Order: sequence, then structure tokens, then C-alpha cells
Amino acid sequence: MEKAFTKVWESCLGIIKDNVSSQSFKTWFEPIKPIKLSSNVLTIQVPSQFFYEWLEEHYITLLKKTIKKELGVEGRLEYSIIMENSYNNSKPYTVKIPTNNKKELKNPSVSMPIDLNQNSIRNPFIIPGLKKVNVESQLNSNYSFENLVEGDCNRLARSAGFAVANKPGGTAFNPLLIYGGVGLGKTHLAHAIGIQIKNEFPNKTVLYVSSEKFTQQYIDSVRNNNQNDFIHFYQMIDVLIIDDVQYFAGKEKTQDVFFHIFNHLHQTGKQLVLTADKAPVELQGFEQRLLSRFKWGLAADLQTPGLETRIAILEKKVYADGLDLPKEVIEYLAYSITTNVRELEGALISLLAQSSMNKKAITLELAKQMIDKFVKNTAREVSIDYIQKVVCDYFDLPIELLKSKTRKREVVQARQIAMYFAKSMTKSSLATIGLHCGGKDHATVLHACRTVNNLMDTDKRFKNYIDELNKKISIQ
Repeated sequence: MEKAFTKVWESCLGIIKDNVSSQSFKTWFEPIKPIKLSSNVLTIQVPSQFFYEWLEEHYITLLKKTIKKELGVEGRLEYSIIMENSYNNSKPYTVKIPTNNKKELKNPSVSMPIDLNQNSIRNPFIIPGLKKVNVESQLNSNYSFENLVEGDCNRLARSAGFAVANKPGGTAFNPLLIYGGVGLGKTHLAHAIGIQIKNEFPNKTVLYVSSEKFTQQYIDSVRNNNQNDFIHFYQMIDVLIIDDVQYFAGKEKTQDVFFHIFNHLHQTGKQLVLTADKAPVELQGFEQRLLSRFKWGLAADLQTPGLETRIAILEKKVYADGLDLPKEVIEYLAYSITTNVRELEGALISLLAQSSMNKKAITLELAKQMIDKFVKNTAREVSIDYIQKVVCDYFDLPIELLKSKTRKREVVQARQIAMYFAKSMTKSSLATIGLHCGGKDHATVLHACRTVNNLMDTDKRFKNYIDELNKKISIQ
């Protein structure tokens, strides 16, 4: 009986796999662990409350049908959620939730409500002498979900943000903390959440504010002796979005006032969305009580976009601007700039500006000249991936074949040429080059370079291949 629940869940996964995409299966079903089977009730363990709510919202019908097929009409499913109890730092606890009896996991404590119609409270966003009744959201309409390209780098954060936007304050991931490096889309996603909430819930008060702006407003309130107005104003907000909270580090008074605002909003069911450049555990210069609150909800990271996502971002940008760029130019930009989205879009804008001002057609040669000036020494060398792409396109070979173990003559020659250019045009080690070319060792790379040099000296046709490829690859 010990292994019965495992077999039942494996059978369920077999059915589920045929009914969802491979990416959805990997994201939402592979992390699930079966725990026990008792009286036709299968208990499964999921990693978070967010995970549970996502399954209930998007896959409940599929799960119910699958369970009934495996366990009969009386079959039921229960979730076991391991949650970190941040309120008193005790050990993680488990919450059991049957599918036919959903529970809300909320802190029942309630603070005194703030009258939203209090006209005496000063709005720190209004210049003295000017009157405004409504709070302006400070959102940028260009940063919508429609303009945010989804990829493996941001799928979890985007999904969480969309869930928050459709049920602000009503999910377990409150606060939602989005973190990642420079230019990866934290601000864009934060604005997108606010815009979606304004569209879905026009009566809710949504406010986006940078941490620097928040800090400056607090300093002004202290100077003008109206801190209470400052606190009360922020306690009236239904959805508060604070960008770059890492700038609160070391500012004890600002952290203290934000702590009280955070508590009030959280306890009254209001939504908080925060962005940071690091995960909560890596943030320095914060009071522990505030850091623990950052961990109450969901911390979702944004990673550097992969090649396919970078190409999709550029194509979307080009399409939105009504432009028509050669595919080879878009691919070259995507291969050359791998750091972040902001730099990628900046390179595209620079290319368009160069083309417009100099009245030149946008070609691969112009893109290569622009990249050299735009990224200067930081990305002067071409990537191994781009070299492989150009070589494969030249010989009309799939890139997967180049990276495979096959020993076919034409593939071996293309692989050797790619290794040759990678050694001469990049600063990568021989081991790294070999790894990119089908897991070869450094000795194989050296042999490939010697072979190419020898053929160039003895075979004019082969030398012609190398010269043409050199022109195509070279960024000078």
C-alpha cells in the first residue's frame, strides 16, 4: 500500500501530460509530490500557496476528471502546502486543502479603516496650491502586459503578476516581490500589474512610486511636520507599487514608516507589489522585521532573456513601430547583445537613428558598425553562438547537427571551421569552445584549428569559404 499513491499519481501525470503543453507540465506538475492515499483521497504536496491557487484556477477541471478516472466517482484530491510562518519565525507548517472546500489563508487581524473621503489629508503627489480630488496612478501606459514578451526568463513572475492583477489583495502572494538585474523588466512588469488592475477594477486606487520618491516625500513631511498626513495618504491606497526597494537600505526612519504602512495595507487586504535588484535574503541594510514581511508572499525572479526571447522582443518592437527589418539584422542584434532588454532595445533605437539620420538602408553591415560603437569594448567580440549560426547558415546545416556527435564529413568540417573562428574571434577558452561544439575537449579544438590552417594553405576553394565566412562574421 506504501507505493499505491505513487502509482496513482504517475497514472494521473500520464493523462495530464497529454492535455497540457510541455512547458506547463514542467512548471506546474513536475514539482508536485504525492504524499498518501487514504479512502479514495489522494494527498499531494505543492511548494506554495501561489502554486495551489494557480492549479485551482487553471487546472481544477482537468485534475478532478483525472482523479475520478483513477480513483472512481468518490475520488478526491487534497493539497498539502509547506508554508514558512514568518509571523513568529516558527517552523514551516502544513495546510491541507480539499478541492471541494477551499480555504482562505489570511491573517484575521484588522486595523481601523481610513476614511477615503478625508479631504484634510495632504496628497504628497500634489504641488501645493493645486487641487486634485483623485490620486493619479503614476503608471506608464506603454508598460502593459501586451507589450511584455513572455519567455522562460520571466514566466513565473509574469504569471504571478497577472494573477495579482486579476485578484488584487485576494491571493496569498502579497506582497509580490519581483527581483532581478538591471534592464530585465522589473519596472515594466510592475507597471503592467497596475495598468491591468486599473482596467479590471476602475474604482481601486492604484499608485506606482519609486523608493527614491517615497523617501523624498517622507523627508518633506518631516520638514513640514505633517508625517501623519503622509502615512494616512499611503494607507488609503488599494494597490501600492514600490519600485527598487533596495534604496531603502540604511534609511532607518524611512524603513520604519514604510513598515507601518505595509502592515496596515496588508492587514486590510490591500495589495503590495515591490521590485528589487536582489532576492530578499540578499538585501543588506534592512531591519529584520521588514525583510521578514518581504517574504510573506511570493518572491519571483527575472533572469537574462534567452536567444529566442531576445529575438521575439526585437520583432515585437519592430512590429509595434511599423518597421520592416531584415531577419538577419534582428538575429545579429539578438546574438550580439546578451546582457539585458534595455540595452537590446537601446541598440535597436540607435540603429534606427543611424539609418534615419544618414539616410542609409538598414543592412547587416550597418548593424555591425553600430554594434561596435554602441557597446564599445564590452561586447566587441562576437559570440560563439553567432559564429555557429553563420557557419551553419553558410553550409545549410541545422545547428543541432553541428553540436551533435555525428562524424559526417561535411558536419565535421563545419564544426572545425566554427571552432577556428571561435578561437580567433573570441576570448573563450579552448574548453569552452569545445563545450559549445558538441562537448569536445580542448585537444579536439586545437586539432580543428590546425586542420583549417592547413586546408587554407592547400585548398583555394576552402580558403574562399573561410574568407567569405570571415566577412559575414566579422563585426569590424
